[in-house]
Amino acid sequence: MKILCITPITDSMMENLKSRGSVDYHPRADKMLVRSLLSDEDYGVVFTNPNKQNFMLDEEVLRDSAVSIICTASTGLNHIDIEYCRKNHIKVLSITKDYVILEKISSTAEHSFALMMSLIRKIPTSFDSAKAGRWDWESFTGRQINQLTVGIVGLGRLGKMMAKYCDSFGAKVLVYDPYVDAGKYTTADSLGELFSHSDVVSLHVHVSDDTKHFINKSVIEEATKPLYLINTSRGEIVDERDVVNALENGTLAGYATDVLEDEFGDLSKSPVLKSCDDLNIIVTPHIGGMTTDAREIAYNAAINKLGEQ
Repeated sequence: MKILCITPITDSMMENLKSRGSVDYHPRADKMLVRSLLSDEDYGVVFTNPNKQNFMLDEEVLRDSAVSIICTASTGLNHIDIEYCRKNHIKVLSITKDYVILEKISSTAEHSFALMMSLIRKIPTSFDSAKAGRWDWESFTGRQINQLTVGIVGLGRLGKMMAKYCDSFGAKVLVYDPYVDAGKYTTADSLGELFSHSDVVSLHVHVSDDTKHFINKSVIEEATKPLYLINTSRGEIVDERDVVNALENGTLAGYATDVLEDEFGDLSKSPVLKSCDDLNIIVTPHIGGMTTDAREIAYNAAINKLGEQ
């Protein structure tokens, strides 16, 4: 089995990957290089992860290649043209349904909580002010979490973790997920109801035709007070222009995100990135799952799947 690895991996991951076949390592390859490599060599497997891959594995890349398997160390698959792979008999291996493995990985939920705390306590902007030699707290008065209602959209694995963290800090937790029993948490009957009763809303859903842009102007305007929005799901979940407009008109108090609406395109055109200097926005470069611990668990679990083929 000849494997093209297009994501950074550690020595231990490389040792595991090499036990599955011969490996060529191009962790920072762009789309043109990957297309060229797949055209010139008979790679049967591409090993990847969306956090570093800033392009889609689609027909342009995969056409006329020998690839029969794409193995991704992720739950999300929006970096792969799944329909093209299906039509061309390319198997896509992921850890999307490896629930026992995934229960060990809390990094993204922890990052959601960290983004929330950074946003409501204005940590990045106060740090910038202190670095500039200004020592004045008045502009950086924040909020206390045990006085807030945190709305959780999507009570899957990560949503449950985020709800637990917020509950343990004394926040009231409100949940919107029509497919899951909220258990001890209060349930909102609609997304609009959740926005109208929350101080913070944290997103934990997969992107699909049903969830793309489902956080938009009409939903945000249901808020009855300026609220903070946290997104560690996928950028396509929100309409970024509507988010920026809501920040400008005061409907949103802040936006913290680990993802962008078009991570495969020209980032300079992102409405969120263009507005960071003027509005209360925090952006991190899709690092939610990028801890040493999470990577070892997720990447090796994905690599092990190759041994089952």
